[in-house]
Amino acid sequence: MRAVLTVIGKDKVGIVAGVSHNLATLNINIIDITQTIMQDYFTMMMILEMDKTANFDYIREELDKVGQQLGIKISIQNEEIFNAMHKLG
Repeated sequence: MRAVLTVIGKDKVGIVAGVSHNLATLNINIIDITQTIMQDYFTMMMILEMDKTANFDYIREELDKVGQQLGIKISIQNEEIFNAMHKLG
């Protein structure tokens, strides 16, 4: 199963490392990643691959913990749901 993860927050050292380390401990593979800094704000989007039986609620809880530690907002969505919500026309 694939998922889309977004990160937004004030730029600081360790955001990419903290998020990617947490994903690795959850056995989630990063397929693609893009990031940018707009003035003092960090934004990142990842496409992830995970087991079909992955527990999204548990993953969200773990990512929320990392987000709180780093002072950032992390969101994750099933790729199919993300695509349906952002479909144009």
